[in-house]
Amino acid sequence: MIQRLHESGKLTLTILLVVFSLFSFGLSIVHSYATSTRGFLFLNWNLFLAFLPWAATTYITLYSHTTKTLTLAILLGLWLLFFPNSPYILTDLFHLLDRGKSPMWFDLIMILSFAWTGLLFGFISLFEIEKMLASTLKPKVVHLVVSTMIFLASFGVYLGRYQRWNSWDIFKSPIGLFADISDRFLNPLAHSRTWGFTVLMGLLLVMMYWTLKLFRSGMTSGALSPLHSRATNYESGK
Repeated sequence: MIQRLHESGKLTLTILLVVFSLFSFGLSIVHSYATSTRGFLFLNWNLFLAFLPWAATTYITLYSHTTKTLTLAILLGLWLLFFPNSPYILTDLFHLLDRGKSPMWFDLIMILSFAWTGLLFGFISLFEIEKMLASTLKPKVVHLVVSTMIFLASFGVYLGRYQRWNSWDIFKSPIGLFADISDRFLNPLAHSRTWGFTVLMGLLLVMMYWTLKLFRSGMTSGALSPLHSRATNYESGK
């Protein structure tokens, strides 16, 4: 696995994700020990769920030549099912209102660390999905599909945060889940909060994703080299 990650150029980024995850986990352990409670340990479970989409796409990219079609379809299905868990951790900021024994600044840093790591898992996995789509679809179509997936994830975040549905409820309680979703599409005016949250969260995530993508492509293409040259000239006094 490590050798394949190294050959694919993903090893450094994987190590960084591991460091972020351990940092977040460490903060939750410190919080639990300092307050003698388990109030925020659930963040580790949420981060694990956010990790699954990244694990699925990473496996696909590392073993694409040996992965069977059925296995590939299952992994992509799991990715789509669990992808909303990545941005979902942003809504855990709501728990700052649950004041406990720890300082609010510590709780804020802890939740933000989980949220950022979760977003990285999700966005990096989406980068990989975008690459797969780009091999068969036109760029404009790929952009539309990717943005649509982000808005669907935002809808999934709403279902999880406010309706308390989980990813596995599609197997555990499919009829209830389908009925709840159908009602929101058939009676949109009766669910203004649903669509207000979905649209605004979707716009935020789309802007965040394309900002990271633009910065990432700029770094790899050398588009930021003029800025680097100016900084170098400034430091050298030219």
